[in-house]
Amino acid sequence: MRKVIVRAAGVVAGAASLAGVANAEEASSISEAIQNGELIAEARARYETFEQAGQNDADALTLRSRLGWQTGVWNGVSGLVEFEDVRDLAGDYNDGIPPTEPYASIGDPPGTELNRLLLRWQVNQHLSTTIGRQTIEFDDKRFLDGSNARQDARTLDALRADFTLNGLKATYAFVDHVNNTTAEYNDWESESHLLNVSQTFSDAFKLTGFAYMFDFQTPAVVNQSSRFLGVRATGKDIEAFGLQWGYAASYAQQSDYGSSTVSFDLDYWQASVSVEYGEWAAQLWYESLEGDGTRGFFVPIGSSNSFQGWASAFTNKPADGVIDRNIMVSYSPEWAPEALSDLTFMVRYYDFEAERTGEDYGDEWDLAVGADLTDNLDFSVEYADYEAGDSLSSPASRTRTRFVLQYKL
Repeated sequence: MRKVIVRAAGVVAGAASLAGVANAEEASSISEAIQNGELIAEARARYETFEQAGQNDADALTLRSRLGWQTGVWNGVSGLVEFEDVRDLAGDYNDGIPPTEPYASIGDPPGTELNRLLLRWQVNQHLSTTIGRQTIEFDDKRFLDGSNARQDARTLDALRADFTLNGLKATYAFVDHVNNTTAEYNDWESESHLLNVSQTFSDAFKLTGFAYMFDFQTPAVVNQSSRFLGVRATGKDIEAFGLQWGYAASYAQQSDYGSSTVSFDLDYWQASVSVEYGEWAAQLWYESLEGDGTRGFFVPIGSSNSFQGWASAFTNKPADGVIDRNIMVSYSPEWAPEALSDLTFMVRYYDFEAERTGEDYGDEWDLAVGADLTDNLDFSVEYADYEAGDSLSSPASRTRTRFVLQYKL
C-alpha cells in the first residue's frame, strides 16, 4: 500500500483504541473480532468470444477466484483482506499486456494480486471512515466504476469518509493509487479528490451533486487528468396508470485539471425513463458525450461496459463525441422453474451518432439471459453485435459473446 494509506491506517487504528465501550454486537478483543469474521470466497468462470473487423477472431476461457476474510467489529473497527487470481485456461486472444498477441482484444490477463485490504472505523451512527485498497463506486457508475465486467476488477488505494444524516449522504475520498484492470501493468499513481453529496427527499426525488478531481501522475495518462462537476436527479417506485415508473437525469462538465498538459471543456447529458408492469420492464435512454473535434468527453475510471453497449465499440471516445439513444426491454417470467430463480431475458437496441457533426456511428443489439441456479451459483449468457455506421470515424464492426458461471459464498 502507499505511504499515505499506511500512515492513515495507523491513525484510524490508534483512534479506535480510544473509541470507548463496545456495544453488545461487538467483539471484546481484536482476536475475537478476527475469529468471528466471515470468509470471502468467489469463483467466476467465463468463456468469451470476440470478433472485430480487420483483426483475427479471439476466444478466451478464464477463471477468476477471490479469497479473503471480513473481520467482526471491535470498538467500531473492522477489517478486510481479499486476494484475486485470474487464470488463462484456454483460447487465443490479446490480453492487453505486451507483447501484443495477433488477435482481437479480450482484456483479461492472468495474474494474482491483492484486490482489497482495508480498515473501516464506524465513528458513530453518522460518520464512518475507510482506509486502504477498496472498491469505490457512485450513483450509476458512469464516472467511477469498479469495472467488475473484467475478470481483474479495479480497486483504489484511498482514504474515504462517509457521513449520513436522515436523507443526507456525503462521501469524500482521496485516491493516491489506481489498481487497474490489467493486472499490475497499467496501474496509475494519483492525487485525486472525490466528493459526492446527495439528499433523498422521497422515493420519487433524490438530488445528487458531485465534484471529481482526477489528477494522475503516471506519464502515460497525465492528460486523462480532469475535473467533473455535475448534478443528478433520480426517482423510483412512482405509481401511475397502473405502472411502476422511474427516471434519471444527469449533467456534468469536464475540464482539464492537475497534471494535464492540454486544455478542454466538454459537456455530458443523460436522461432516462423506466417502467415496470408485472413480468415486464422497459427503459428509454438518451446520453450525449460532447466532442470538440480534438477529443471527446471521456471517463478515465468510469464504466466502459454498462454504457454504450457490451461490444465496447466506444471504449475510446470519438473526437467528435457520441450520442447514444437506446431502448431496453426485459422479461422475468413467473413460470420459471425453481431451479432457474430470477430467470430474466433482456434485449437492448442502440443507435449512435457523432455529437458534433451528426454523422452515423452505427447501431448495436445486445441480448442476455441469466438466472440463479442456487443461492450461491448463477449463470448468464450475453451477446452483443455492433454494426459500423457510414462515418469514416465510426468504430469497426464487432461481435462479442460471453458465457458466465459464477459462485459466491
